[in-house]
Amino acid sequence: MSQYKVKTVHHPLNCTVEVPGSKSITNRALLMAALSDGECTLHSVLFSDDSRHFLTSLIALGYVIEVNEVDKYVLIHGKGRQIPKKEAAIDVGSAGTAARFLTAMLALSDGAYTIQASEQMKKRPMLPLFEALTSMGAEFTFLEKPGHLPVQVKGAAFGGKKPADKVQVDISESTQFLSALLMVAPMLENGLKIHITSRKTDGSYIRITTKMMHQFGCNVVHEGSLYAIAPAERYIPGTYQIEPDVSAACYFYAAAALTGGHVIVKNVHSTSMQGDMKFIDVLKQMGCAVTEEREGICVTGPKDGVYSGVDIDMNDFSDQTMTLAALAPFAQTPTYIRNIGHIRLQESDRIHAIVTELTRLGIEVKEEESAILIYPGTVKPGIVSTYDDHRMAMAFALLGIRAEGIVIDNCECCRKTFEDYFKVLDRVLA
Repeated sequence: MSQYKVKTVHHPLNCTVEVPGSKSITNRALLMAALSDGECTLHSVLFSDDSRHFLTSLIALGYVIEVNEVDKYVLIHGKGRQIPKKEAAIDVGSAGTAARFLTAMLALSDGAYTIQASEQMKKRPMLPLFEALTSMGAEFTFLEKPGHLPVQVKGAAFGGKKPADKVQVDISESTQFLSALLMVAPMLENGLKIHITSRKTDGSYIRITTKMMHQFGCNVVHEGSLYAIAPAERYIPGTYQIEPDVSAACYFYAAAALTGGHVIVKNVHSTSMQGDMKFIDVLKQMGCAVTEEREGICVTGPKDGVYSGVDIDMNDFSDQTMTLAALAPFAQTPTYIRNIGHIRLQESDRIHAIVTELTRLGIEVKEEESAILIYPGTVKPGIVSTYDDHRMAMAFALLGIRAEGIVIDNCECCRKTFEDYFKVLDRVLA
Protein backbone atom coordinates (compact mmCIF):
# COMPACT_ATOMS: atom_id res chain seq x y z
CA MET A 1 0.00 0.00 0.00
CA SER A 2 1.32 3.43 -0.90
CA GLN A 3 0.97 6.75 0.89
CA TYR A 4 0.37 10.30 -0.34
CA LYS A 5 1.65 13.35 1.54
CA VAL A 6 -0.61 16.31 0.87
CA LYS A 7 1.05 19.59 -0.04
CA THR A 8 -0.22 22.42 2.15
CA VAL A 9 -0.86 25.72 0.35
CA HIS A 10 -0.97 29.24 1.77
CA HIS A 11 -2.60 31.02 -1.15
CA PRO A 12 -5.94 30.88 -2.97
CA LEU A 13 -6.24 27.97 -5.42
CA ASN A 14 -7.36 29.32 -8.78
CA CYS A 15 -7.69 26.63 -11.43
CA THR A 16 -9.77 24.83 -14.01
CA VAL A 17 -10.09 21.08 -13.50
CA GLU A 18 -11.36 18.21 -15.62
CA VAL A 19 -12.84 15.16 -13.88
CA PRO A 20 -13.76 11.76 -15.36
CA GLY A 21 -17.25 10.59 -16.28
CA SER A 22 -19.76 9.70 -13.59
CA LYS A 23 -19.51 6.16 -12.23
CA SER A 24 -23.22 6.06 -11.47
CA ILE A 25 -24.15 7.13 -14.99
CA THR A 26 -21.47 4.97 -16.66
CA ASN A 27 -22.60 1.72 -15.05
CA ARG A 28 -26.29 2.44 -15.62
CA ALA A 29 -25.56 3.24 -19.26
CA LEU A 30 -23.60 -0.01 -19.67
CA LEU A 31 -26.58 -2.03 -18.42
CA MET A 32 -29.17 -0.21 -20.54
CA ALA A 33 -26.96 -0.47 -23.62
CA ALA A 34 -26.58 -4.24 -23.10
CA LEU A 35 -30.37 -4.60 -22.78
CA SER A 36 -31.06 -2.43 -25.85
CA ASP A 37 -32.02 -3.88 -29.22
CA GLY A 38 -28.88 -2.91 -31.13
CA GLU A 39 -25.63 -0.96 -31.16
CA CYS A 40 -24.99 1.68 -28.49
CA THR A 41 -22.01 4.03 -28.33
CA LEU A 42 -21.26 5.57 -24.94
CA HIS A 43 -19.01 8.65 -24.78
CA SER A 44 -16.97 10.07 -21.84
CA VAL A 45 -17.09 6.66 -20.14
CA LEU A 46 -15.42 6.39 -16.74
CA PHE A 47 -12.64 3.81 -16.73
CA SER A 48 -12.02 2.78 -13.12
CA ASP A 49 -12.07 -0.42 -11.07
CA ASP A 50 -15.87 -0.33 -10.75
CA SER A 51 -16.63 0.25 -14.42
CA ARG A 52 -14.00 -2.25 -15.57
CA HIS A 53 -15.62 -4.92 -13.40
CA PHE A 54 -18.94 -4.08 -15.04
CA LEU A 55 -17.41 -4.26 -18.54
CA THR A 56 -15.53 -7.52 -17.93
CA SER A 57 -18.71 -9.05 -16.47
CA LEU A 58 -20.70 -8.13 -19.59
CA ILE A 59 -17.94 -9.58 -21.78
CA ALA A 60 -17.98 -12.79 -19.69
CA LEU A 61 -21.74 -12.96 -20.36
CA GLY A 62 -21.05 -12.98 -24.10
CA TYR A 63 -21.69 -9.36 -25.07
CA VAL A 64 -19.60 -8.01 -27.96
CA ILE A 65 -18.01 -4.79 -26.71
CA GLU A 66 -15.44 -2.46 -28.25
CA VAL A 67 -13.51 -0.43 -25.67
CA ASN A 68 -11.35 2.65 -26.31
CA GLU A 69 -9.88 3.96 -23.06
CA VAL A 70 -7.86 6.69 -24.82
CA ASP A 71 -10.91 8.34 -26.39
CA LYS A 72 -13.14 7.20 -23.50
CA TYR A 73 -15.86 5.47 -25.45
CA VAL A 74 -17.48 2.04 -25.45
CA LEU A 75 -19.51 0.42 -28.22
CA ILE A 76 -21.90 -2.31 -27.03
CA HIS A 77 -23.92 -4.63 -29.22
CA GLY A 78 -27.12 -4.95 -27.21
CA LYS A 79 -29.13 -8.17 -27.23
CA GLY A 80 -32.48 -6.95 -25.93
CA ARG A 81 -34.11 -9.34 -23.49
CA GLN A 82 -31.59 -12.14 -24.08
CA ILE A 83 -28.24 -12.63 -22.36
CA PRO A 84 -25.86 -14.14 -24.97
CA LYS A 85 -24.41 -16.86 -22.71
CA LYS A 86 -26.80 -19.04 -20.73
CA GLU A 87 -24.07 -20.14 -18.31
CA ALA A 88 -21.18 -17.99 -17.07
CA ALA A 89 -19.27 -16.78 -14.03
CA ILE A 90 -18.71 -13.09 -13.34
CA ASP A 91 -16.75 -11.14 -10.72
CA VAL A 92 -18.17 -7.76 -9.67
CA GLY A 93 -15.20 -6.87 -7.45
CA SER A 94 -16.10 -4.10 -4.98
CA ALA A 95 -18.60 -2.43 -7.31
CA GLY A 96 -21.96 -2.07 -5.58
CA THR A 97 -23.59 -0.94 -8.83
CA ALA A 98 -22.31 -3.99 -10.72
CA ALA A 99 -23.28 -6.30 -7.86
CA ARG A 100 -26.88 -5.05 -7.59
CA PHE A 101 -27.60 -4.30 -11.27
CA LEU A 102 -26.08 -7.46 -12.77
CA THR A 103 -27.60 -9.69 -10.07
CA ALA A 104 -31.04 -8.39 -11.06
CA MET A 105 -30.35 -8.87 -14.77
CA LEU A 106 -29.16 -12.46 -14.33
CA ALA A 107 -32.00 -13.25 -11.91
CA LEU A 108 -34.65 -12.45 -14.54
CA SER A 109 -32.93 -14.38 -17.33
CA ASP A 110 -33.32 -17.95 -18.57
CA GLY A 111 -29.74 -18.89 -17.62
CA ALA A 112 -27.67 -20.08 -14.66
CA TYR A 113 -24.73 -18.04 -13.38
CA THR A 114 -22.17 -17.60 -10.62
CA ILE A 115 -21.46 -14.14 -9.16
CA GLN A 116 -18.20 -13.62 -7.28
CA ALA A 117 -17.18 -10.46 -5.38
CA SER A 118 -14.38 -8.90 -3.33
CA GLU A 119 -14.14 -9.36 0.43
CA GLN A 120 -15.42 -5.80 0.84
CA MET A 121 -18.47 -6.39 -1.38
CA LYS A 122 -19.24 -9.67 0.39
CA LYS A 123 -20.00 -7.66 3.54
CA ARG A 124 -22.35 -5.15 1.92
CA PRO A 125 -26.17 -5.48 1.97
CA MET A 126 -27.83 -7.58 -0.74
CA LEU A 127 -30.59 -9.48 1.08
CA PRO A 128 -33.57 -7.21 0.23
CA LEU A 129 -32.69 -7.52 -3.46
CA PHE A 130 -32.27 -11.31 -3.21
CA GLU A 131 -35.66 -11.56 -1.49
CA ALA A 132 -37.37 -9.42 -4.13
CA LEU A 133 -35.86 -11.42 -6.99
CA THR A 134 -36.68 -14.74 -5.29
CA SER A 135 -40.32 -13.65 -5.08
CA MET A 136 -40.21 -13.13 -8.84
CA GLY A 137 -39.03 -16.70 -9.44
CA ALA A 138 -35.23 -16.57 -9.26
CA GLU A 139 -33.33 -19.22 -7.28
CA PHE A 140 -30.19 -18.34 -5.30
CA THR A 141 -27.60 -20.64 -3.75
CA PHE A 142 -25.38 -18.76 -1.31
CA LEU A 143 -21.79 -19.96 -1.59
CA GLU A 144 -20.56 -18.46 1.70
CA LYS A 145 -22.76 -16.32 3.98
CA PRO A 146 -26.56 -16.44 3.51
CA GLY A 147 -27.92 -13.18 2.09
CA HIS A 148 -24.55 -12.10 0.71
CA LEU A 149 -22.36 -12.61 -2.33
CA PRO A 150 -20.97 -14.86 -3.75
CA VAL A 151 -23.99 -16.70 -5.13
CA GLN A 152 -25.17 -19.02 -7.84
CA VAL A 153 -28.36 -17.83 -9.50
CA LYS A 154 -30.88 -19.63 -11.68
CA GLY A 155 -32.93 -17.06 -13.58
CA ALA A 156 -36.67 -16.67 -13.08
CA ALA A 157 -37.20 -17.49 -16.79
CA PHE A 158 -35.09 -20.68 -16.60
CA GLY A 159 -36.78 -23.67 -18.25
CA GLY A 160 -39.44 -21.54 -19.92
CA LYS A 161 -40.93 -20.14 -16.70
CA LYS A 162 -42.44 -16.66 -16.60
CA PRO A 163 -41.11 -14.25 -13.97
CA ALA A 164 -43.66 -12.48 -11.79
CA ASP A 165 -44.72 -9.00 -12.89
CA LYS A 166 -45.15 -7.61 -9.35
CA VAL A 167 -42.57 -7.25 -6.59
CA GLN A 168 -42.00 -5.60 -3.20
CA VAL A 169 -38.66 -4.26 -1.99
CA ASP A 170 -37.23 -2.43 1.03
CA ILE A 171 -34.70 0.23 -0.05
CA SER A 172 -33.76 1.63 3.36
CA GLU A 173 -30.25 0.13 3.11
CA SER A 174 -29.63 1.01 -0.54
CA THR A 175 -31.61 2.67 -3.33
CA GLN A 176 -29.58 0.54 -5.74
CA PHE A 177 -32.05 -2.30 -5.04
CA LEU A 178 -34.83 -0.27 -6.66
CA SER A 179 -32.61 1.03 -9.46
CA ALA A 180 -31.67 -2.56 -10.28
CA LEU A 181 -35.30 -3.71 -10.48
CA LEU A 182 -36.32 -0.68 -12.54
CA MET A 183 -33.55 -1.07 -15.10
CA VAL A 184 -34.13 -4.78 -15.75
CA ALA A 185 -37.93 -4.41 -16.02
CA PRO A 186 -37.78 -4.10 -19.86
CA MET A 187 -36.56 -7.75 -19.89
CA LEU A 188 -40.08 -8.80 -18.84
CA GLU A 189 -42.83 -9.35 -21.42
CA ASN A 190 -45.52 -8.25 -18.98
CA GLY A 191 -43.72 -5.23 -17.54
CA LEU A 192 -43.24 -4.76 -13.80
CA LYS A 193 -44.97 -3.10 -10.85
CA ILE A 194 -42.75 -2.36 -7.85
CA HIS A 195 -44.06 -1.53 -4.37
CA ILE A 196 -41.60 0.08 -1.95
CA THR A 197 -42.14 -1.16 1.61
CA SER A 198 -39.66 1.15 3.37
CA ARG A 199 -40.29 4.70 4.55
CA LYS A 200 -37.79 5.93 1.95
CA THR A 201 -39.39 5.63 -1.50
CA ASP A 202 -37.33 8.00 -3.64
CA GLY A 203 -33.88 9.55 -3.88
CA SER A 204 -31.41 11.30 -6.15
CA TYR A 205 -29.92 8.07 -7.52
CA ILE A 206 -33.38 6.68 -8.27
CA ARG A 207 -34.11 9.87 -10.18
CA ILE A 208 -30.90 9.37 -12.19
CA THR A 209 -32.13 5.86 -13.02
CA THR A 210 -35.59 6.93 -14.17
CA LYS A 211 -34.24 9.89 -16.15
CA MET A 212 -31.69 7.70 -17.93
CA MET A 213 -34.33 5.07 -18.67
CA HIS A 214 -36.40 7.82 -20.29
CA GLN A 215 -33.34 8.95 -22.28
CA PHE A 216 -32.91 5.35 -23.50
CA GLY A 217 -36.60 5.19 -24.49
CA CYS A 218 -38.26 3.60 -21.43
CA ASN A 219 -40.82 5.42 -19.32
CA VAL A 220 -41.36 4.81 -15.61
CA VAL A 221 -44.60 5.75 -13.87
CA HIS A 222 -44.06 6.76 -10.24
CA GLU A 223 -46.77 7.49 -7.68
CA GLY A 224 -45.79 7.50 -4.02
CA SER A 225 -44.47 4.05 -3.12
CA LEU A 226 -45.39 2.52 -6.49
CA TYR A 227 -43.27 2.32 -9.64
CA ALA A 228 -44.52 0.79 -12.89
CA ILE A 229 -42.92 -0.07 -16.23
CA ALA A 230 -45.34 -1.01 -19.02
CA PRO A 231 -44.98 -4.26 -21.02
CA ALA A 232 -44.04 -2.51 -24.28
CA GLU A 233 -41.07 -0.55 -22.90
CA ARG A 234 -37.71 -1.33 -24.56
CA TYR A 235 -34.31 0.36 -24.59
CA ILE A 236 -33.56 2.13 -27.87
CA PRO A 237 -29.97 1.84 -29.16
CA GLY A 238 -28.02 4.95 -30.13
CA THR A 239 -25.36 7.35 -28.85
CA TYR A 240 -25.19 8.49 -25.23
CA GLN A 241 -23.03 11.18 -23.59
CA ILE A 242 -22.03 10.54 -19.96
CA GLU A 243 -21.87 13.55 -17.63
CA PRO A 244 -18.70 14.42 -15.69
CA ASP A 245 -18.68 13.00 -12.16
CA VAL A 246 -20.08 15.69 -9.86
CA SER A 247 -18.98 13.62 -6.84
CA ALA A 248 -15.38 14.04 -8.03
CA ALA A 249 -15.90 17.71 -8.88
CA CYS A 250 -16.98 18.45 -5.30
CA TYR A 251 -13.50 17.73 -3.89
CA PHE A 252 -12.05 20.53 -6.01
CA TYR A 253 -14.94 22.88 -5.25
CA ALA A 254 -14.24 22.22 -1.56
CA ALA A 255 -10.59 23.18 -2.17
CA ALA A 256 -11.83 26.59 -3.34
CA ALA A 257 -13.68 27.01 -0.04
CA LEU A 258 -10.61 26.02 1.98
CA THR A 259 -8.29 28.53 0.28
CA GLY A 260 -10.55 31.39 -0.80
CA GLY A 261 -9.74 30.60 -4.42
CA HIS A 262 -11.92 29.95 -7.42
CA VAL A 263 -12.26 26.59 -9.15
CA ILE A 264 -14.04 25.72 -12.40
CA VAL A 265 -14.76 22.07 -13.21
CA LYS A 266 -15.14 21.60 -16.94
CA ASN A 267 -18.58 20.64 -18.26
CA VAL A 268 -20.24 20.51 -14.84
CA HIS A 269 -23.40 22.58 -15.30
CA SER A 270 -26.56 23.28 -13.32
CA THR A 271 -28.49 21.01 -15.70
CA SER A 272 -26.72 17.93 -14.29
CA MET A 273 -29.01 15.13 -13.10
CA GLN A 274 -26.62 14.11 -10.29
CA GLY A 275 -27.74 14.51 -6.70
CA ASP A 276 -24.32 15.69 -5.51
CA MET A 277 -25.11 19.05 -7.16
CA LYS A 278 -26.77 19.76 -3.80
CA PHE A 279 -23.31 19.94 -2.23
CA ILE A 280 -22.65 23.09 -4.26
CA ASP A 281 -25.67 24.63 -2.52
CA VAL A 282 -24.11 23.66 0.84
CA LEU A 283 -20.94 25.51 -0.15
CA LYS A 284 -23.12 28.56 -0.86
CA GLN A 285 -24.60 28.30 2.65
CA MET A 286 -21.07 28.21 4.06
CA GLY A 287 -20.16 31.46 2.31
CA CYS A 288 -18.93 30.49 -1.17
CA ALA A 289 -20.04 32.25 -4.35
CA VAL A 290 -21.26 30.07 -7.23
CA THR A 291 -21.48 31.18 -10.85
CA GLU A 292 -22.27 29.36 -14.08
CA GLU A 293 -19.52 29.92 -16.65
CA ARG A 294 -19.35 28.71 -20.24
CA GLU A 295 -16.73 26.10 -19.29
CA GLY A 296 -18.60 24.93 -16.20
CA ILE A 297 -19.71 25.91 -12.71
CA CYS A 298 -17.22 28.09 -10.81
CA VAL A 299 -17.04 28.05 -7.00
CA THR A 300 -15.25 30.96 -5.32
CA GLY A 301 -14.35 30.48 -1.68
CA PRO A 302 -14.81 33.22 0.94
CA LYS A 303 -11.86 35.56 1.52
CA ASP A 304 -8.99 33.82 3.34
CA GLY A 305 -11.05 30.61 3.52
CA VAL A 306 -13.18 31.93 6.38
CA TYR A 307 -16.54 30.15 6.27
CA SER A 308 -19.29 29.01 8.63
CA GLY A 309 -20.35 25.51 9.62
CA VAL A 310 -23.78 24.17 8.68
CA ASP A 311 -26.59 22.00 10.03
CA ILE A 312 -27.61 19.84 7.08
CA ASP A 313 -29.60 16.73 6.15
CA MET A 314 -27.34 14.89 3.68
CA ASN A 315 -29.46 11.78 3.15
CA ASP A 316 -29.93 12.45 -0.55
CA PHE A 317 -26.29 13.32 -1.34
CA SER A 318 -24.49 11.35 1.34
CA ASP A 319 -21.42 10.60 -0.82
CA GLN A 320 -20.35 14.15 0.08
CA THR A 321 -20.52 13.53 3.84
CA MET A 322 -16.76 13.00 4.00
CA THR A 323 -16.09 16.10 1.91
CA LEU A 324 -18.09 18.25 4.32
CA ALA A 325 -16.42 16.48 7.26
CA ALA A 326 -13.03 17.55 5.86
CA LEU A 327 -14.18 21.18 5.64
CA ALA A 328 -15.78 21.22 9.10
CA PRO A 329 -12.64 21.54 11.30
CA PHE A 330 -11.71 24.82 9.57
CA ALA A 331 -15.19 26.38 9.85
CA GLN A 332 -16.02 29.18 12.29
CA THR A 333 -18.91 27.25 13.85
CA PRO A 334 -19.78 23.55 14.38
CA THR A 335 -21.10 21.38 11.55
CA TYR A 336 -23.93 18.90 12.12
CA ILE A 337 -24.52 16.27 9.40
CA ARG A 338 -27.85 14.45 9.79
CA ASN A 339 -29.83 11.49 8.40
CA ILE A 340 -26.85 9.52 7.09
CA GLY A 341 -27.21 6.20 8.93
CA HIS A 342 -27.13 4.23 5.67
CA ILE A 343 -23.50 5.21 5.02
CA ARG A 344 -22.45 2.78 7.76
CA LEU A 345 -23.22 0.02 5.22
CA GLN A 346 -21.13 1.28 2.31
CA GLU A 347 -17.47 0.65 1.38
CA SER A 348 -16.73 1.21 5.07
CA ASP A 349 -18.73 2.24 8.11
CA ARG A 350 -18.28 5.81 6.97
CA ILE A 351 -19.63 7.45 10.12
CA HIS A 352 -17.21 5.47 12.28
CA ALA A 353 -14.34 6.12 9.86
CA ILE A 354 -14.93 9.89 9.87
CA VAL A 355 -15.17 10.05 13.66
CA THR A 356 -12.11 7.86 14.21
CA GLU A 357 -9.85 9.74 11.81
CA LEU A 358 -10.88 13.27 12.83
CA THR A 359 -10.45 12.33 16.50
CA ARG A 360 -6.99 10.93 15.74
CA LEU A 361 -6.13 14.30 14.16
CA GLY A 362 -7.21 16.22 17.27
CA ILE A 363 -10.71 17.31 16.26
CA GLU A 364 -13.66 17.02 18.67
CA VAL A 365 -16.42 14.94 17.10
CA LYS A 366 -19.66 13.51 18.48
CA GLU A 367 -20.93 10.32 16.86
CA GLU A 368 -24.62 9.43 16.69
CA GLU A 369 -26.27 6.44 15.02
CA SER A 370 -27.16 8.45 11.91
CA ALA A 371 -25.44 11.81 12.44
CA ILE A 372 -22.10 13.49 13.17
CA LEU A 373 -21.35 16.73 15.02
CA ILE A 374 -17.93 18.22 14.20
CA TYR A 375 -16.41 21.12 16.12
CA PRO A 376 -13.87 23.58 14.70
CA GLY A 377 -10.32 22.92 15.83
CA THR A 378 -6.66 22.63 14.94
CA VAL A 379 -5.87 19.62 12.76
CA LYS A 380 -2.71 17.86 13.95
CA PRO A 381 -0.27 16.12 11.58
CA GLY A 382 -1.01 12.45 11.07
CA ILE A 383 -1.57 9.47 8.81
CA VAL A 384 -5.19 9.05 7.70
CA SER A 385 -6.45 5.48 7.46
CA THR A 386 -8.76 5.10 4.46
CA TYR A 387 -10.44 1.76 5.27
CA ASP A 388 -10.01 0.81 1.59
CA ASP A 389 -12.70 3.43 0.92
CA HIS A 390 -12.08 5.66 -2.10
CA ARG A 391 -14.13 8.55 -0.70
CA MET A 392 -12.20 8.59 2.58
CA ALA A 393 -8.95 8.87 0.61
CA MET A 394 -10.11 11.63 -1.72
CA ALA A 395 -12.07 13.72 0.79
CA PHE A 396 -9.63 13.57 3.69
CA ALA A 397 -6.76 14.66 1.43
CA LEU A 398 -8.50 18.06 1.58
CA LEU A 399 -7.46 18.36 5.24
CA GLY A 400 -3.84 18.60 4.16
CA ILE A 401 -4.47 21.64 1.97
CA ARG A 402 -4.91 23.72 5.16
CA ALA A 403 -3.14 21.59 7.79
CA GLU A 404 0.52 20.55 7.69
CA GLY A 405 1.63 16.94 7.80
CA ILE A 406 -1.42 15.06 6.49
CA VAL A 407 -0.59 11.72 4.87
CA ILE A 408 -3.19 9.53 3.14
CA ASP A 409 -2.58 5.80 3.63
CA ASN A 410 -3.54 3.30 0.89
CA CYS A 411 -4.17 6.18 -1.51
CA GLU A 412 -4.51 3.77 -4.44
CA CYS A 413 -8.00 2.78 -3.25
CA CYS A 414 -9.27 5.81 -5.22
CA ARG A 415 -8.89 3.61 -8.35
CA LYS A 416 -12.43 2.46 -7.61
CA THR A 417 -13.86 5.64 -9.16
CA PHE A 418 -11.08 8.16 -9.97
CA GLU A 419 -7.73 6.49 -10.50
CA ASP A 420 -5.83 9.72 -11.37
CA TYR A 421 -7.23 11.74 -8.46
CA PHE A 422 -3.92 12.30 -6.72
CA LYS A 423 -2.18 13.19 -9.99
CA VAL A 424 -4.86 15.83 -10.64
CA LEU A 425 -4.55 17.05 -7.04
CA ASP A 426 -0.77 17.36 -7.50
CA ARG A 427 -1.32 19.61 -10.52
CA VAL A 428 -3.86 21.73 -8.63
CA LEU A 429 -1.56 22.16 -5.63
CA ALA A 430 1.64 22.73 -7.64
